[in-house]
Amino acid sequence: MVGELEFERPITELKKKIAELKSFMQEKGIDLTDEISSLEERLSALQNDTYENMTPWDRVLVARHPERPTTLDYIPSLFTDFIELHGDRLFGEDEAIVGGIGMFHGQPVTVIGQQRGRDTKENIRRNFGMPHPEGYRKALRLMKQAEKFSRPVICLLDTKGAFPGKSAEERGQSEAIARNLIEMAGLTVPIICIIIGEGASGGALALGVGNHVHMLENSWYSVISPEGAASILWKDSTKAKLAAESMKITAPDLKKLGVIDEVIEEVKGGAHHDSAEQARRIDAVLQQSLADLQKMSEEELVEQRYEKYKKMGQFTFVNGSIAMK
Repeated sequence: MVGELEFERPITELKKKIAELKSFMQEKGIDLTDEISSLEERLSALQNDTYENMTPWDRVLVARHPERPTTLDYIPSLFTDFIELHGDRLFGEDEAIVGGIGMFHGQPVTVIGQQRGRDTKENIRRNFGMPHPEGYRKALRLMKQAEKFSRPVICLLDTKGAFPGKSAEERGQSEAIARNLIEMAGLTVPIICIIIGEGASGGALALGVGNHVHMLENSWYSVISPEGAASILWKDSTKAKLAAESMKITAPDLKKLGVIDEVIEEVKGGAHHDSAEQARRIDAVLQQSLADLQKMSEEELVEQRYEKYKKMGQFTFVNGSIAMK
């Protein structure tokens, strides 16, 4: 049973009422068809109203749903003959990032994505989807390999952020992220990035410098989490809902701001309700993106990426210094 979220409680209650009436009708042999049909119509209308008018905080909750499909859920649905590759050839393996080579509609591609766990045991193994420097260095190794063999790179973003612990800092977390940013900016193959869940901070951006950046409808993408922003701005993390409203972190807002290229529509209620259908929707967008980007030369791919990021935000010079508008 897919877990229900706070804003879905009225839907949950109505579903329970319908189930109770159906059970009562079977047990007692009383015809309640008209009553059940009426309630099902109300349920359909309520679902449409709820899911078509979701607040930014509602979308954050859906992005964090424990049953939301992860990178390893999507890979078998999107790619064939996937071979996972391990290690950064410098320190070790980081299971918070998975990557390898697969076939996408008959074409070889490199796939890289952040991976969180389903339960406590797997979350510990995957470090809750928060990569160490070796994870980002593994990703970069695979990207450079993709460039060598002219394979497009497809990145799936889903992380609460890069791991902020002492061990990560000792091994050069900030340098690893910065290195990925500069190397991805100049990669001569198509890069397509899709935010499938949470896209937090530099931990997400380190896999997010692409020619095309898409987002699932109920994902979020920001330099900081709503709770973190609320703690800084109002010294109160419980104001996360207000922060989510103010920060413009959801797919519809980021599309308007030009930060992402396309919003991928989710199945009603979120991707966790039908992961197979969600994969088909991602597949269609990936096919179109890849077809568009493969028309470009290596130089055009780098230039398009440069122009894309140069257009984000507005700035001016004030007394010889750059100031954001």
